[in-house]
Amino acid sequence: MRAAQHGGAAATLDGRADGLDGLADGPGDPGNSPGGPADGPDAGPGRTAQAPAVSALHLSAFRALRTRTVPLGPVTVLTGPSGSGKSTVLEAYEALTRLGQGGPLDEVFGAPAASPAECSPYVPRTARPDRQGRRGFRLGCTVAGPAGPLRFDVAVQAEPELRVVGERLSGASGGTLFSTALRDPARRAVAATCPAAGAHRTLRMPDDRLALPLLPLRVAGTTPEEQVLLEAVEQVVVALRSAFACAPVPARMREPVAARDGRLRGDCGNLADVLRRTRAECGTRHAALLAAVREGCAGPVAALRSEPAGPGRGPEPELVRSVLVRGDGGPGTPLEWLGEGELRFTALALVLLTGPGVLSVDTVHEVPAARQALTVLADGADRGLDERQAAELLALARRMAERGHVRLLATSTAGGVLSREAARRGDLLLVDLGR
Repeated sequence: MRAAQHGGAAATLDGRADGLDGLADGPGDPGNSPGGPADGPDAGPGRTAQAPAVSALHLSAFRALRTRTVPLGPVTVLTGPSGSGKSTVLEAYEALTRLGQGGPLDEVFGAPAASPAECSPYVPRTARPDRQGRRGFRLGCTVAGPAGPLRFDVAVQAEPELRVVGERLSGASGGTLFSTALRDPARRAVAATCPAAGAHRTLRMPDDRLALPLLPLRVAGTTPEEQVLLEAVEQVVVALRSAFACAPVPARMREPVAARDGRLRGDCGNLADVLRRTRAECGTRHAALLAAVREGCAGPVAALRSEPAGPGRGPEPELVRSVLVRGDGGPGTPLEWLGEGELRFTALALVLLTGPGVLSVDTVHEVPAARQALTVLADGADRGLDERQAAELLALARRMAERGHVRLLATSTAGGVLSREAARRGDLLLVDLGR
């Protein structure tokens, strides 16, 4: 399956309405506009996701991207030439994830420009300011799940100061369930309205973070209408928070690491510690990883284990390193001797085979794991991989996605091994951002 997306005009913040409608390219009616709830591979009649999942991203005036909708499937590969926005799409997804976790804007996007003369790196230089000199961007997503396809958008003012100027959550029918707007620029708060909470009720929410994750603290859920609203909020928040950005760094994976909690970091530098834990706690998962490593690494592989590598520094725990047992009676091969492609393949395979309990990710503890689908964000996933490793990685991702609890969003250079394999398979979503 292949999809091509096209850019459009830049969106700007407009002084008329300081909310989502203030964007020149506003979201419109989610039920009818392009990129609304009907879009995305997981949406459609008779199809309900087993767990909430983002089925499309909507970006407007974000970095070099103007107006763009990116459909997402259980396994999606983004391709395109350099500068087409592949990494920007993953950055936008990760930003929504951190905002959904309750992160403040200045931690997600960094400190605002030091002076009015400095431009925000998140807004295209050609984007025009409004009458009050403000510029910003909009991020949004479509989320499939038990409550039906939902659309969420947030407008962020990036200049002259960083703040949320509007949010909107729309239901499957296109009606607005919840919205916020910046009514008084002099106040560091937005006005939130939600029909389920009472037509005349206005809630004051902070403008330095998303109001959506805070809504369950302000709405009791005592009426059927409020329960519908809270179910929709839960679906979006669970989908956004269930993401793990993975960018293996082979140089860090080659160093012995302290034996700690065995939760994999995004750079996979503590791979040896995680292998120690998975081998001891989950034989089935470790056996699946071993089978994948046999396919992705050169030479025979009889076992994969961690072994002591010396005492830690001072009060630090002991050090461990990973070893491939070749089964030929000789000494094991330390993982640091492997090539970069083999190390990256091993790390990505481990990520796909594990879950939030093993990955260093902020899980939604109030929701059962069976109702969460983790999305792995892998920028430059095929860096250093050969065709055999790329084929095995996508096959593994597809098998895990069929179980409904792991999704993959990866990027590949134009003509890269991962994009070629995705095109050859035909059962994955290949999105060419250069078209």
